[in-house]
Parts: sequence; structure tokens; C-alpha cells
Amino acid sequence: MSSPSNIAETKSKECLFPYKRVLLKLSGEVFGSSGIDYTNIAKISKQIALFHKHSIELAVVIGGGNILRGEEASKYGMERATADYMGMLATIINALALQEACEKNGMITRVLSAISVQNVAENYVRRRAMRHLEKKRIVIFAAGIGNPYFTTDTTAALRAIDMDCEIIVKATKVDGVYDSDPNKNKDARRLKEISYMEAIKANLKIMDLTALTLCMENKKPITVFDIFQKDNLNKLLDGEEIGTYISGDSKLTYA
Repeated sequence: MSSPSNIAETKSKECLFPYKRVLLKLSGEVFGSSGIDYTNIAKISKQIALFHKHSIELAVVIGGGNILRGEEASKYGMERATADYMGMLATIINALALQEACEKNGMITRVLSAISVQNVAENYVRRRAMRHLEKKRIVIFAAGIGNPYFTTDTTAALRAIDMDCEIIVKATKVDGVYDSDPNKNKDARRLKEISYMEAIKANLKIMDLTALTLCMENKKPITVFDIFQKDNLNKLLDGEEIGTYISGDSKLTYA
């Protein structure tokens, strides 16, 4: 994994990325395998700066799996709703860490939380969030949708719809979606494109079923890519095809 100083800066040529308002979904794992890896956060903030420099309005939804997963905690006897609220608090911690890193890189950010933590974040209000985006502020959504039993993938789909985002960009530590688990199957192949329905039928775990269904019904395409691979985001902004693209019109094709 490259150091923060090696992450490529914006290329001088015109941005060919066709979308002007983007929902960036960050899983908790990109922040660290257990707890917060501050080097990773610095890298992510530099990637976010590339969107900002191209005047792309950016909303971010953050997971908390690096700190705590409600579903996993419930397997050890904890009441599921309580475990999920703990997971929401984990996303707030990640959101504040990302906000600090982004502002050190000269970006103006706002953290909006679905549960009230007024000393550290604004409460989520749709019109307020829209106004922040219009002012070119990075809007970071924390605490999921504020209710247990829903994932941050579902939050990403809902917030993309709420904010009129044109696409969901799901940043991971792998280079796209595979037709089977590459950690278990050495013959797994990366998909270049796939439709929502094919992804649901194949149970590919791109997002949970609720999130994928919301994206399908509201025509929100998804791109899954490796945020840590050098020049990947520059390639995306230059109009190159990277990772895996999911939409209603996509045909099943392999990379």
C-alpha cells in the first residue's frame, strides 16, 4: 500500500467523469482492520480532495465495522438494537476522524448525524444537507439512518436518493466485484459490469438486498473500486472504466 505522499494529485486535463453530485460509500474496513488507522484516513482524505478539486459535489456515508458491527455483537448475546446503536456511535467516531483529515487538506466539511450528538455533529435535515452540498462542502453522513436493523449500505442508497446524487461510488480495498470469493476460489473472475437483478440473483454481496433494491428502483448506478490503488480515482475522473459498474442497463461482462 502506498504512503500518503505517493497518492497522485489531480491531473491537469479536463475531468471526464460525467457526474456532478456523488455519494461516496466508505466501509469501516477502509479506516483500519481493527480500530482507526490514521494513515489510511489521510490517504482517503487526499482521494476525496480530487473530487473537490473537480467541483464535484460529494456526500459521504461511513460504516463502523472497523470498531464494532452490531450484527456481529448480537451473536454474542447482546440485544440487537443496542448493538446496532453502538455501531452507529462507531460511525460517528469514523466521521469525525475523516472530517479532521479533510479539513487539514483544506476542505470545508459538515458531519450530519441521524442520531442527536449536537456537541460534535449537526442533526440530519435533508434541506440543510442539500444546502451544504450546493455550497461545495463535503457532507459526511454518520449514524446510519438512526434506526437499528439497517446497514450503512442501505443508508448510502437512501442518502443518494435524498440528495439527488447521480451515482454511488463504493470505495473498498478490493479492485471490484468478483463472481465468487477470490479468497476462497483462485479462479474467481472480476466483473466489469453487472445489472442489479443479476447481482441480486447471484447473491454477490455488493450491497445488502435492501440497498440494491433501492438503487434498482430509483435508478442509482453503483461503481465499486479500490480506493487505495494508485491512480485509480484519477482514472475514474478521467473517464476510464475501473472496478465494477452496476446499473439497470448493464450487461454481464468480465474484466
